[in-house]
Amino acid sequence: MTKTSESSSALPLAGSVALAFVLWYVSFLPDFGNFWIKISASAMLLGVFALRNGAGPSAWGGFRGRDFLWGLILAAALYGIFSLGFLITTKLFSFAPAQVQGIYARGNGTPVWIVCLTIVLVTGPCEEIFWRGFVQGELSRRLGRAGGYVAATLAYTAIHISTGNFMLVGAAGVAGAFWGLWYAVTGRMVPLIVSHAVWSVVIFAVLPIGARI
Repeated sequence: MTKTSESSSALPLAGSVALAFVLWYVSFLPDFGNFWIKISASAMLLGVFALRNGAGPSAWGGFRGRDFLWGLILAAALYGIFSLGFLITTKLFSFAPAQVQGIYARGNGTPVWIVCLTIVLVTGPCEEIFWRGFVQGELSRRLGRAGGYVAATLAYTAIHISTGNFMLVGAAGVAGAFWGLWYAVTGRMVPLIVSHAVWSVVIFAVLPIGARI
């Protein structure tokens, strides 16, 4: 492959990640539209792009009966990590509780059932298909499994910096590293989709950590 063709093949990856930065910035703007509508539309756009560029079901490692169980286990493990992380960060940083509350406040006014539906049907699946299935997959082909994992995790973390919320950036980094590691080791997407959806429903709608609902 020539340098020109290598550069051309990298354009969809670079362009889509740049688009993700813009979409996440707009989604988290506090005084512009409904957060859940914006983030769902953003995730769907990226998910469709990923599906059309090689991250479809044929690249998910198939489906096994235990995938759903693994998804639940991963979701429970990540919830435990976040619970511990909240206890530690609130001891270290006085601003942590207010910033956590600020994360949840972005969705104020949206019925819980709508939040759950958008998470399960749109944001959970689409984010995993794009960030792990497409971005991490493409980066791993170029940088190797470890390099792709690190680069994709950094990109997933970085798109949240525009929010100005230290706790949200840290949460994205932890979650991205957690899900990315599973994908790097197993190459299996279905448990990640289940994990992301279940964890998000629990943490945003059922048992929020450190938030008043």
